[in-house]
Amino acid sequence: MGTDSLEQLSQIQLARYAVDVFRRIVLHYGIWFGEVTHQLGLEEAIRLEEQVSGSFFPIAINRLSRTLGFQTDDGLPLWLIDMEKEKLISLINAMSANWLTNDGVWFRAVEDNHDMYTSKRCNDTCWTRYSPVEASMIKSFLHLPEQSGLDGLEQALKFRLYANINEQTIERSGDELVLRMVKCLVQRTRGSQRLPDYPCKSAGLVEFETFARTMDPKIRVDCISCPPDEHPKTWFCAWRFYIAK
Repeated sequence: MGTDSLEQLSQIQLARYAVDVFRRIVLHYGIWFGEVTHQLGLEEAIRLEEQVSGSFFPIAINRLSRTLGFQTDDGLPLWLIDMEKEKLISLINAMSANWLTNDGVWFRAVEDNHDMYTSKRCNDTCWTRYSPVEASMIKSFLHLPEQSGLDGLEQALKFRLYANINEQTIERSGDELVLRMVKCLVQRTRGSQRLPDYPCKSAGLVEFETFARTMDPKIRVDCISCPPDEHPKTWFCAWRFYIAK
């Protein structure tokens, strides 16, 4: 490139550099979380991450507000608070879709450069860490009790990022809860490309088991059906949650 300072970069180069700075922050944050998990265990890493996020994000947002000239309220950008509710929900849905795209691009990169088996191993292991993290974040956001039971689980399932992307149904019957994924973006995309269902059962088993256990250690999970299992046309996968007796 032949430059040795930001001032020598063009506008488009500076814009790309700004995006790259965000990328480095995300990676460094994740590397810290991963190493704390390795050194101290996942449960302690989740506890410390909540403490870190409570300190870091207000500082970061306030610094950006001074730089870009927007106001804040209680550590949040005022323009975000004042956004029309429908537009704000659309923004959340778009960010949720970006989360899933991130997951899919990583999966495809490993698969293309190595093989499907290696990619599935990476994917399934990621879910053993991400799912309890997401459950803990939702539990904190909704102020749910430590042992939330099926009532807390039912509420939390509606606030997963997947719930902003896919269409799901939840049925309660006595001491059981059944979650069905009626419309799945991943499987719908594969169907539009005339590809068979992605065999996601191995990931789903660790995903839902760790999510439920984080909500309440007494909750157990059974897979009713999930690809590569056969399933009806009305849903792609179904999971039964119940309290162990």
